[in-house]
Amino acid sequence: MPNFLRKLIAPRLIAPCLLAGSLLLGAHPALAQNAPDASNAAASASAAQDPAQALATLSKQLDDIKTSFNSKSTTASLNDLRTQSGEIQQQADQLAQTLTPELESAQTRLTVLGPAPAAGAPPETPAVSQQRRQLEREKTKLDGQIKQAQLLSQDAVKFASQVVEAHNEQFQAQLGSRTNSPLGIAFWRDLKKSFPDDIARIERAKDLLLEDAGIAWEPDNRQPLLLCLIGALLLIVPGRWLAERLALAIASRYMPDGHLRRSAMTAIFTLTVTLSIGLAAWLVHQGFNWNDTLDEEVETFVQGLVRMTFFSAFVAGLGRSLLSVQRPSWRLPALTKFTARSLRWFPWLLAGAFLLLGFLERLNTLAGASLPATVCTRAFLALLVTGLVGVALTRAKRARTTQRQQGEKPPQHALWVGGLFGVAMLGVVVAWLAVLTGYVALGFFISWQMLWIGMIVASLYMLSHLQRDLFHTLLNPHGRSGQRLQSTFSIQPHTLEQGSTVLSAVAQILLLLVAVGTLLVPFGGGPQDIFAHIGNVFSSLKVGQLTIKPGAIFNALLVFALGMVAVRIVRRWLAEQLLPKTTLDIGMQNSIVTLINYVAVVIVVALALRTADVSLESLTWIASALSVGIGFGLQAIVSNFISGLILLAERPVKVGDWVSMPGVEGDIRRINVRATEIQLSDRSTMIVPNSQFITQNLRNVTHGNALGRVKLSLPMPLDTDAAKVREIMLEALHANESTLDTPAPAVTLDDVTTTAMTFTGVAYVHSPRDASAVKSALLFDILSRLAKAQLPLSTPQSMIVRNLGPLGEDSPAAPM
Repeated sequence: MPNFLRKLIAPRLIAPCLLAGSLLLGAHPALAQNAPDASNAAASASAAQDPAQALATLSKQLDDIKTSFNSKSTTASLNDLRTQSGEIQQQADQLAQTLTPELESAQTRLTVLGPAPAAGAPPETPAVSQQRRQLEREKTKLDGQIKQAQLLSQDAVKFASQVVEAHNEQFQAQLGSRTNSPLGIAFWRDLKKSFPDDIARIERAKDLLLEDAGIAWEPDNRQPLLLCLIGALLLIVPGRWLAERLALAIASRYMPDGHLRRSAMTAIFTLTVTLSIGLAAWLVHQGFNWNDTLDEEVETFVQGLVRMTFFSAFVAGLGRSLLSVQRPSWRLPALTKFTARSLRWFPWLLAGAFLLLGFLERLNTLAGASLPATVCTRAFLALLVTGLVGVALTRAKRARTTQRQQGEKPPQHALWVGGLFGVAMLGVVVAWLAVLTGYVALGFFISWQMLWIGMIVASLYMLSHLQRDLFHTLLNPHGRSGQRLQSTFSIQPHTLEQGSTVLSAVAQILLLLVAVGTLLVPFGGGPQDIFAHIGNVFSSLKVGQLTIKPGAIFNALLVFALGMVAVRIVRRWLAEQLLPKTTLDIGMQNSIVTLINYVAVVIVVALALRTADVSLESLTWIASALSVGIGFGLQAIVSNFISGLILLAERPVKVGDWVSMPGVEGDIRRINVRATEIQLSDRSTMIVPNSQFITQNLRNVTHGNALGRVKLSLPMPLDTDAAKVREIMLEALHANESTLDTPAPAVTLDDVTTTAMTFTGVAYVHSPRDASAVKSALLFDILSRLAKAQLPLSTPQSMIVRNLGPLGEDSPAAPM
């Protein structure tokens, strides 16, 4: 029976550290287990040994574990055996990984030496022959050791599977076992029969505890004991209060208003309660065992109580923080004040019930209580816990009813909340029926599983809010950190919002995986099993010659993210600091930045693929399978990509040029790897594939610092003084500040017709972009000068049609 308790409850003390303790509690000496220390020591010892000795040691340890598993008199729990086999598997895999580079090195040196000379060939020197024989022996030895380590690892995995199956069978058998019902006379008769012996055992345990306490009160140990007791009292009462006041002051001053402050304070209040009470219990333990005065059995008893105290304090602190009776505005769940007030003491009651369980069960173990006493204790505790849960659920429902009666509408809960409420009520009923019908082990498991699930769900709820609020605050485009990221790395606001959403989703998935794994602890599983199973699935997943490794993929993503950040920083430094200080024009600067960006991105992608253990050989099958698609479907993309590189290298056009193509005329704003952006006169943007700039006729208006040409044509009447008109036009062309003296402006008489003569004026300006504005200014000026000189422009001829009436016979125009 004590072994069943250890399997059921001991893992529960470690699992909170996996879900919430790793983020809230941290590492603490009181929660340390002996098994990790032993495994670390064994790993260090095996690493320091010769590989052959290390393999022999690991093989002997695995044989001892198997012997202990097959022995019926073993005192080791199945979980301990499973953990030890997992440690042996890890050490064997680590040893194989350590020897693999040595084997590859030996093979490389043999390849350099080459094969032994054939018969009839010139003999090699004795030194070379001796070196080849030595390398071959070393290679054979290393290859055998690696295979032995791999077989040992596989053997440990198979044994772990056997342990899991045995654990499940034992677990189901214990849950299905039935004793006398507490409602029957036989139950109490057996308890009465074993009562004298149980009292005697408890007296012996009490004497043992009092004896060790008396040793701790001796003069040599009294002062440390008193100091530890005083420190424990200070931690529980004023220490927690001061820590919470300090946290409130820091949050009010440095933490921005919003959801993050609320979720962070919930986590901090949980932490303060957990650490203040848990560390106080640890101090009491240290005070009684200051000089290692406690007996081994008493030391185990007290250590278990300390761990139970930490867990009970976590349950109390978590419930107190979520209810937040004194600060309703900081309450995370949607609970009304009626519900919170009616449940304010239940977290402390449940924590006390769990602490009572730990004390009674460990006292039964220390005293060696009889089976009827242990069954009675568990029946009482199962009814106590499920009774507290049932009363809490009933009071919560009654509080909502009271709120409706007072005219207030209770907040709507999510569907999963209602489902959890119904499952909890069903669990209470089933647990009571199981205990009353004699299935005490089943009722005991259901009761504590309810508490366990409630703690996991509450922790997951709190941590989900905390991580979501944290990412939202850090990556908020309007917040301080978000604005700093935008100014430092030129990140767009929508990119920050997308990053916040993605990171929050990833963190939520990880929390769910840890929560599911933690829920499996009572069944012999755990979060490490979840992640190990996922890792095994992905490590054995192959796509062609490509092996997917989660660790390598994570490292590759990290390298890619850091590389892209570095590329962005270098690109910004070039574009804003270095290149503007050179004599290069804007278009050349843009081309350099674009080319360097492409090269840097290719390098980053190559490094990421190398980090992910992806070689080009493993991707050849992809290229083979997609060769037809690349030849047809991707032909245009490849053509545009090559054309873009040609444009950046030869620079027939550059950013800022004014180009004219069939159907397109405007300014080049950006040359991308696939297409070029051209801004038209109406400020719209035309996306033109790069290949059109290479294969079609293109007019670059501003290429080579071209000048702008202004041409004016003025029709004048035939009787106009041509010399006077030429003089006026030349004066206007020279008077304009934008026209150039070289080439000089010119006025010519282009044409003389029966109706008018046409004068043409030509002038040049610095840029074709100025031609239109200068032409308009010149026309205004010339028209004004002509008007002052009373020289009108030619007007089109008018045709006048007169109606002479009907033609008579005497009319001169009548036909003859």
